[in-house]
Amino acid sequence: MGSPSGFFTKEEKEEIKKAIETAELNTSGEIRVHIENHCKEDELDRAAYWFGELKMQKTELRNGVLFYLALDDKKYAILGDAGINAKVPEDFWDKTKELMLGFFKEGKIAQGLSEGIIQAGLQLKEHFPYQSDDINELSDEISYGK
Repeated sequence: MGSPSGFFTKEEKEEIKKAIETAELNTSGEIRVHIENHCKEDELDRAAYWFGELKMQKTELRNGVLFYLALDDKKYAILGDAGINAKVPEDFWDKTKELMLGFFKEGKIAQGLSEGIIQAGLQLKEHFPYQSDDINELSDEISYGK
């Protein structure tokens, strides 16, 4: 496969970005999406690497969530920071992954990703409501690896 940045259409990229913006609208939490072609290790380990590279642990309330996809290897992970993981139900990320997988199996990768992001946003809203002085601490743009 070519560059992962070319995987989604312009419209799909906008759909994902809109899902992030919508999810973050009512919360102080932060959501990022990182996509690359290959993941030669455990996907959670790779997600943790990118979590650090994207400086997601720097949010004030430790409430960042990373959606990680390795397209060619068909691997994906959702990684929440310590603040959000301490609040969500124990099986929340697994249930969100299952929801996404239903769309992925139909080839609807952008829609599955967007639905997962919206679910994460609902949890963030519940546990980390929007504050009037909230600032967008992390970019809403999709980031890409190799």
